[in-house]
Amino acid sequence: MESSSHGWREAAHEPSLSDVFRSIAVPQGRSGLRRFLAFVGPGYLVAVGYMDPGNWATSLAGGAKFGYTLLFVALLSNIMAILLQSLCARLAIASGRDLAQACHDAFPRYVSLPLWVLAEAAIIATDLAEVIGTAIGLNLLFGIPLEIGIFITAADVFLILWLQNRGFRWVEAFVIALLAVIAGCFLVQIAMADPNWNAVIRGFAPSVEIVTNPQMLYIALGIIGATVMPHNLYLHSGIVQTRAFGADPRQKRHALRLATWDSTIALMFALCVNASILILAAATFHSTGNTEIVEIDQAHALLSPLLGGTVAPTLFGIALLCCGLNATITATMSGQIVMEGFIRWRISPVLRRLITRVFAIVPAMVVILLWGSEGTGQLLILSQVILSFQLPFAIVPLVMFTASRPKMGDLVAPRWLTMACAVVAATIIVLNINLLYSVFLA
Repeated sequence: MESSSHGWREAAHEPSLSDVFRSIAVPQGRSGLRRFLAFVGPGYLVAVGYMDPGNWATSLAGGAKFGYTLLFVALLSNIMAILLQSLCARLAIASGRDLAQACHDAFPRYVSLPLWVLAEAAIIATDLAEVIGTAIGLNLLFGIPLEIGIFITAADVFLILWLQNRGFRWVEAFVIALLAVIAGCFLVQIAMADPNWNAVIRGFAPSVEIVTNPQMLYIALGIIGATVMPHNLYLHSGIVQTRAFGADPRQKRHALRLATWDSTIALMFALCVNASILILAAATFHSTGNTEIVEIDQAHALLSPLLGGTVAPTLFGIALLCCGLNATITATMSGQIVMEGFIRWRISPVLRRLITRVFAIVPAMVVILLWGSEGTGQLLILSQVILSFQLPFAIVPLVMFTASRPKMGDLVAPRWLTMACAVVAATIIVLNINLLYSVFLA
């Protein structure tokens, strides 16, 4: 038995996503472009969660109301995400377990079962945001009513099944292709908006006003709270194991380095997209006095008269639709990893997808029928509140496990990394408690 297994209550069980476990070959050797490219992919699936429709509302509101000032908050939250995702890769490679399996192995049943329920609630809340975002995208591009668009979103299960049947590399290629489309859309929109680049650069510097201005602080909390999502921690620790890296300590250490580079580069890409949303809002809305943009469809409607023509709003809708499609794929995989890891119950991806989607469609449909499209914004806020509540129950075990030498062996997290992630965890928990407190008092 490996040294990293001694600290666990039981031996490593059958991996989650077993049909793609170690299915991607890794060329031998310590260096080389081909070896690095073999690890490229999981980071971009993780990056999807950092630019999903749930993040759009906070970035749009922040840019419209406060211009470029909150770009620093987007940068700070991205650094937090990079640190936490590096721990996910470390846990998977060192122990051979994803975060869900690690919780099942390390904790007694009366602890692991509530953690599973909370994780499932977080995934349903995440999927709720994707349902709403995709439906809004279909409405903006094709005029499809939201109540019909919500049911259309259920059809993506067939796309996911087709991709998974062709191999995990096809899933990654599809996600990366959609990310490229999203980036291209925002590149064109920002070029049309012609932002003040000096102000953009200054926006990445910290400002005392972020803390002293209550309204700015509230939106800053929303940006951070919506950025680090609990399902991404389970996802990354599972899909890293699709790579067939070696079992000896040297090969594991090298695999960890490449996997960390993959996620870091991908999350920097996600930062560019999130910053682009905020920059677009600042250059288009804030500069023209439209500072109260809170709904995605409201932002779309204003792009045409402010930038001229129909290109910008069309690209905005395409980017939103691509974000929604991408996020549904990663939410499905997270659901499989959580279910198989916590309770070791294996069902087909199609059934898993349909179960999660039904739980997301029902509340979305009820809100639309009772309150119309205006209620979707409040539903998005509710989904972020649920995610905020669940987040500590994913972060704290992750930091605990990776700091334990009996569990991690030679790949135990360095003390500086553990301390940094502990500070990140404490910061996110405090900020999310503040956000929950503010939401319930509003």
